[in-house]
Amino acid sequence: MGKRKKSVKKERKAKLEKPRNHGSMTESGFWGFIRSALRQKSRWWKPILECKRRNRRPYKGPNKRQKWEVQCNICKNWFMDKFINVDHIKPVGTLKSASDLPLFIENLFCEIDNLQCACKKCHDDKTNLERK
Repeated sequence: MGKRKKSVKKERKAKLEKPRNHGSMTESGFWGFIRSALRQKSRWWKPILECKRRNRRPYKGPNKRQKWEVQCNICKNWFMDKFINVDHIKPVGTLKSASDLPLFIENLFCEIDNLQCACKKCHDDKTNLERK
C-alpha cells in the first residue's frame, strides 16, 4: 500500500477589511478601480490623440496594412502605433485616497505640452525610474 503524506497546515493571512462596494473591495482595490477607469477614459482625451498624430509619418515598408509609424521621443526610433504609449512628461502621480483625486485628474487630463510619445520599452523604463 502507498504511504499517505501528512498534511501541512498553512498559516492563514489575516483577512483585509473590505469597506467598499458592499463589502467586496478593499480600500486599495477601490482606488485602483477608480484609477483604472480614469486612465481608460483618458485614452480618448484629444491632446493625447493629437500627440500621436503629430509624431507620425506615412509608413513605406512591406506591410501593406500599416498606414502610419510613430516616433518615440526618447529613443527616436519609429514604431507601429500599437507599440507607442503617450507619456506624461510631468508624472500623473498616485491615487490612493480622495485627497489625491484633484491633482491626479488635473495631471492626467493635461494639455499637449505635457505629453510625449514613447515606445513601450522607453515608457516602462521611465515609469520604473519614477517609481523608485
